[in-house]
Amino acid sequence: MASFFGQMGQVAWHTVTIYLFLLVSFRFAARRILGQLTVIDLIAILLMGSAVETAMVAGNLSLPAGIVCSSVLFVCTWAVGKLIRRTKRTQALFGGNPIILVQNGKPIQENLLRFGLSQELVEEAIRERGTEDLAGVKYAVMETDGEITVVNRTHRSVKSSLKVKPNS
Repeated sequence: MASFFGQMGQVAWHTVTIYLFLLVSFRFAARRILGQLTVIDLIAILLMGSAVETAMVAGNLSLPAGIVCSSVLFVCTWAVGKLIRRTKRTQALFGGNPIILVQNGKPIQENLLRFGLSQELVEEAIRERGTEDLAGVKYAVMETDGEITVVNRTHRSVKSSLKVKPNS
């Protein structure tokens, strides 16, 4: 019986470790993944799930190991969600901050480069939101979910459900 609980403790530990590893890994790639999933992104996510499965359950493919692993994932997701909602610092750490891409009609090249966006891609997103060119934009912001919000010089905010996918 002690061996059973020892095995399940190992499953729980592996699950927490891999959950935290993936959380940190996806944090650094969050905007690219959240912007829009491409077929390549989807395949990578599916394969990642398959790749870490055996490690999470420590090679134990029994029903109890699967239940422990699933339960730990639910608890981790709940705990991280609660932690993120607590303070702005943890929100920024895990979710990032909105990034200004265009201000007063001028693209901020440093931010475009930082997120792998071309000026043409941003201009396209701005046109899709009803503004003809950069000169008509007070500011354009990439939100934490990859969406771009455009505030026109007329102070009209346009937020589309279309998300911009940064260049690979």
